[in-house]
Amino acid sequence: MIPFSVLDLSPIPEGFTAADALKNTLSLAQHVERLEFTRFWLAEHHNMTGIASAATSIVIGHVAAGTKTIRVGSGGVMLPNHSPLVIAEQFGTLATLFPNRIDLGLGRAPGTDQLTARALRRDLASSSDRFPQDVQELQMYFEDAVPGQQVRAVPGAGLHVPLWILGSSLFGAQLAAMLGLPFGFASHFAPEQMEAALAIYRARFEPSKQLESPHAMLTVNVIASDTDEDARRVFTSQQQAFTNLRRGVPGPLPRPIANIDDFWSPTEKALSVQNLKYAFVGSKETVQANLKAFLELHKPDELMITGHIHDQAARLRSFEITAEIRRDLAEEERASFSPAPNLTTHWSSAN
Repeated sequence: MIPFSVLDLSPIPEGFTAADALKNTLSLAQHVERLEFTRFWLAEHHNMTGIASAATSIVIGHVAAGTKTIRVGSGGVMLPNHSPLVIAEQFGTLATLFPNRIDLGLGRAPGTDQLTARALRRDLASSSDRFPQDVQELQMYFEDAVPGQQVRAVPGAGLHVPLWILGSSLFGAQLAAMLGLPFGFASHFAPEQMEAALAIYRARFEPSKQLESPHAMLTVNVIASDTDEDARRVFTSQQQAFTNLRRGVPGPLPRPIANIDDFWSPTEKALSVQNLKYAFVGSKETVQANLKAFLELHKPDELMITGHIHDQAARLRSFEITAEIRRDLAEEERASFSPAPNLTTHWSSAN
């Protein structure tokens, strides 16, 4: 069965603080580590009062220090906001502190609004246009240093921190294929180009020192609970948060409500349904059936799970159910590949 991983934004629930959110993030990471998820990634967002993971590399260090085996990384670092050398030093330090456990997923978007992006980058156009060159520069800093090299990442040189290209459009797929890097698609909020991006990535992939064959990871929302009704209620937090962002009034992750249709307009509902197309919401049985169909249709090499849930206990339970689903699907897969009894051998031995 393919690996299941986790994407967390360190959401700040309504009525709580950033400190609470960061404690919840570590608690979730420890929980999914016990459940044998493969990776735990944090995402870079800025000037958002509902997200506590802006200083992504610091939060990655916080999570890695509090766990033992799960891989921890960025989903992603928005590279145009930073100097490649600074990111190489940060992740080189993380990889030195936590050997063979750090991933570096890279995105091209600002992770914020345009005003905040300008405060971060100063020069928006040149920063985003240089993304492919910045990725290659970052790769160079993680290679073994060569004689005469005047600028090095210390620590970082020679650590070969694994890079991922993340995206929500065809651009990332093309770049990941060209550089021979693993590719993660943000199908949890931008599903429209997912199939085209997968096709381009797989068709154009060129092997590299890091990766011999394409490795595509898709991200989906999962809100699982003990009943369909309760899962739909829990999901209203994410639906409200998505709508508030589109209204231009982002804030802490709202508490669930009884009837989401009382909250939004028909147009807002349609937009949410479209963008959250790959949100698997319901009981274990409901989510498992829909998730199985998704995996069989798109055949990702890895699945990353995310889900904005206000109550921490409900969030832990959702990932617990997801782990149960993964085990069930793995059992089904093993059973389907079990060899048939060798009837000829059995007949011969009986005689």
